[in-house]
Amino acid sequence: MALRNAVLAELLEGEASGYDLSKSFDASVANFWMTTPQQLYRELDRMESDGLIEARVVRQERRPNKRLFSLTEAGRQTLYDFTTEPPKPGAIRDELMVKVQAVDKGDAEAVKAAITERLEWARAKLARYDRLRTRLLDGRTEEEHLAEAERIGPYLTLMRGRAFEQENIRWAERALAILEQRSSAGSSVRSSAKG
Repeated sequence: MALRNAVLAELLEGEASGYDLSKSFDASVANFWMTTPQQLYRELDRMESDGLIEARVVRQERRPNKRLFSLTEAGRQTLYDFTTEPPKPGAIRDELMVKVQAVDKGDAEAVKAAITERLEWARAKLARYDRLRTRLLDGRTEEEHLAEAERIGPYLTLMRGRAFEQENIRWAERALAILEQRSSAGSSVRSSAKG
């Protein structure tokens, strides 16, 4: 998937500056598409040149002027065309999994530290998603939101992001427990061999 499709989808929410889009990506789109602000700004320039979005300049006092982007009809058509194409299968590329795969011949403590870091990261991300969920629901039940909301795509992707981080937490906690158990059993075996 091209970054431009994620940007087009985000602009369905309405006009936004590059800064707004960057923050929005951090808060919601990041659960399925990662980008840096530099990549985002380069893509916005390309999309504007391609006629998929248009920008208007807002003059500000005591701050630099900002550009607000919105979808053009060509951008809406491009997004529609994208939604009709079958998706390519996803692939996991995760450096942590390579370290875990090699834990038996590597530094188990370093791997445990890396898993712990991932666990804390997943917990923090889940907490952000939960705050976003509360904001989206705005006092309604999930069923009410899904029946009444103008757009449900953002909530559906949020559901997937929450499930992904919940599974990351479950896996990390289980992996740490197994590694700790093996470490304790190994030290008991080594102590018995010395005695």
